[in-house]
Amino acid sequence: MAHIKNRLFYVGVTNNIKQRVFDHKHATFGTHTGHYNIKQLVWYEKHDQPLEAIRREKQIKKWKREYKINLIESINPEWIDLAADWDFTRYLTSKERFK
Repeated sequence: MAHIKNRLFYVGVTNNIKQRVFDHKHATFGTHTGHYNIKQLVWYEKHDQPLEAIRREKQIKKWKREYKINLIESINPEWIDLAADWDFTRYLTSKERFK
């Protein structure tokens, strides 16, 4: 996840990427991702084993900023939000759905 303009990053592991992206996109100012507006999915990897995903997360978190930027730009040079057209309806509360 990233704040595209400021190129701030969040690296994490999840077993439900849609839920995690929804949570980021709806984060409030009081949270880290909400405060820094880290709400765009610009890169992700899929792993079959949770331990493999955790190992990769720890590896990437240790990288220099430049390496992370290069990784993102290797598959997403325009920094497009990869989840922009995802349907998050099922994650909304019933009150939010019927606004």
